[in-house]
Amino acid sequence: MARGTIVSGRTAVITGAGSGIGRAMAQRLARHGSPVAICDWNEDDLRETAETIAGPVLARRLDVRDRGGQMAFAAEVREWAPAPLGMVFNNAGVTVSQTAADAAHEDDEWVIDVNMWGVIHGTRAFLPILLEQDAGAIVNVSSVFGLIGFPTQSAYCASKFAVRGYTESLRAELRATGVRAVAVHPGGVNTNIVEHARFHVDDRGNRDHEVLKRDFRRVARTSPEKAAQIIHEGVERGRGRILVGPDAGFLALLTRVAPVRYQDVLERLEPLMRR
Repeated sequence: MARGTIVSGRTAVITGAGSGIGRAMAQRLARHGSPVAICDWNEDDLRETAETIAGPVLARRLDVRDRGGQMAFAAEVREWAPAPLGMVFNNAGVTVSQTAADAAHEDDEWVIDVNMWGVIHGTRAFLPILLEQDAGAIVNVSSVFGLIGFPTQSAYCASKFAVRGYTESLRAELRATGVRAVAVHPGGVNTNIVEHARFHVDDRGNRDHEVLKRDFRRVARTSPEKAAQIIHEGVERGRGRILVGPDAGFLALLTRVAPVRYQDVLERLEPLMRR
């Protein structure tokens, strides 16, 4: 496939499209001529996204943990799509803030099922279509927490490291095909993920969810629209790994320079990061 035609003008599939990066990506790709098939667990948020899109749109309520639901969605998209598939953007994600010692199994299972199994189900559902075309891209959202471990985010980090490993393995498997696998590592992006988190305690021992939301807003300096632009342009340029935001670039470098001592550096930088 020629450069510049991987995504724009081709049908895009976007999970977690009810808000944040998913919504911004759906809006951006629609402006670039792509029909969009969007899903989210929150039907009201999904409807709001669909109403902002002028071009062809297929919107379905979907819990990405539901493997059968993902397969059915893929079959429906195949029948509906006005153009060949370009990007399958496995973006839906959730988090819990709690220490590993005190974590509830139900919370860890929720995070891993959405973040990891949601990506795997989405990949398995749509990959056969892309391979049949011998074109397109599976774009899986990991995180900077798929590059570093962080206190009170053990389940989230586990899920995002898993997405990274899964996507890198998939990329190796697809080398002889026209299909690509892309891992995305957003840094602090101003989305609702902390708003919707299952919150117990943060890395400083705080147990007030409002404090965590305030602190997140201070470090989440990349807008969803900017994140969508970086990801879209990165996929079109053929990148296999996309870092979103200057903080993502810094953390990627830090893990190479100090792979087991980066926490020491982060602790020293924390006062500056929270300003």
